[in-house]
Order: sequence, then structure tokens, then C-alpha cells
Amino acid sequence: MDDAVKAKVEEGIMLPLMEEFYTIQGEGYHTGKAAYFIRIGGCDVGCHWCDVKESWNADLHPPTEIEAVVKNAAHYSNTVVITGGEPLTWDMGPITKALKAEGLQVHIETSGAYPLSGEWDWICLSPKKTKPPVDEIYQKAHELKVIVFNNHDLKWAEEHAAKVGPDCKLFLQPEWSRRDKMMPIITDYVMANPKWQVSLQTHKYIGLP
Repeated sequence: MDDAVKAKVEEGIMLPLMEEFYTIQGEGYHTGKAAYFIRIGGCDVGCHWCDVKESWNADLHPPTEIEAVVKNAAHYSNTVVITGGEPLTWDMGPITKALKAEGLQVHIETSGAYPLSGEWDWICLSPKKTKPPVDEIYQKAHELKVIVFNNHDLKWAEEHAAKVGPDCKLFLQPEWSRRDKMMPIITDYVMANPKWQVSLQTHKYIGLP
């Protein structure tokens, strides 16, 4: 990467784009809604069960001018989801400003491991044990989505739920490879603790990206 491109990436006017696609939001509060997904490369959080490990190395994904990405998103949908990787590795200010200038609703899916940048209509915080969220993001999160891999994750989920605001929506989602084992446990837990809701990766069930 030459110095000029590197400078643009640092400013957020170019970003390492892994992929962009139009699909149905499959998880959490906005499940079932058509959305344009922008997946940004780069992540050092390192979840062992991550299903997009190919996003981790930002160097594998070409720095892309955000204007082109915004144009594509505006063509398809009024809702845009920026995900990763970990998008907050980069400055999200320029791309979210440009997306909102097009009248789009802009969502983020983040581990919260880095300070929040950008202008967001919806913040989905999905904390990870390997690199916990920064304190500032808890009160700004609209949705807390905890991935449940084992029974201990339910206790861990409650620790994070105690930090978010009173209006934050709470979701428990089984890790995909453990869904058959964990789903009955999550179901019982939600029925006993109805402040929580179940989230499923419905896009995988219906064969969408």
C-alpha cells in the first residue's frame, strides 16, 4: 500500500472492503428486513468460532473509495449494515456521513473493542471474551447480542446486560455449530428471564449470505 492510499485509509475515505451484498438481515432486532451489507476487512478480536475468519487480515482486502460503496448501497436499499471484521478498527465517520446524506438508515454490528466513530441509527453490540468492549459503547448500544457457545456464556451475558441502557434490546444467539445443543438451554433461559429474546441466524436457514 503506497503512502497516499494509506493516508486515505487512515482518514476513512478509503476502506479495506471484503464484500458488499444485498440480502435479508438474519439476526437480532431487525431480522427479516432487507438490507445492504458492507463487510469491512480487519479484525484482531480473534473469536475461535468466527464464521468469517477471512475478514481478519485487512491486507487481503483492497482499499476501496467509499463513494463507490455508498453509490451501490443507495441503489439497493434504505437500510445499510456495516459489519466485519471489526469495522471500528477504522474511522467510520466519512462513510456513515455519506450514507446518511443519501437518506439511508445506517446500522453497525460491532464487538465494541474500539472507540465508536461514525453516525449510527442502530448499534448492535456483540461483545467477545477475547477483547472486551470499551466502556463508552454500552450506553450507546441499541441492541446487545450475545453469542452462546456454552452454559457459562449466559452468566457472561448478564454481566454485559448490566452495563447497557434500560432501552437496549437483549438477544441470546446460539453459536451456529452448537445450535442443536445450546438452543434448548437458551429457550429455557429466555422463558425464565423474559427480558431476553432469542436470535437465530435465519439467513443460514434460508440459504442467504
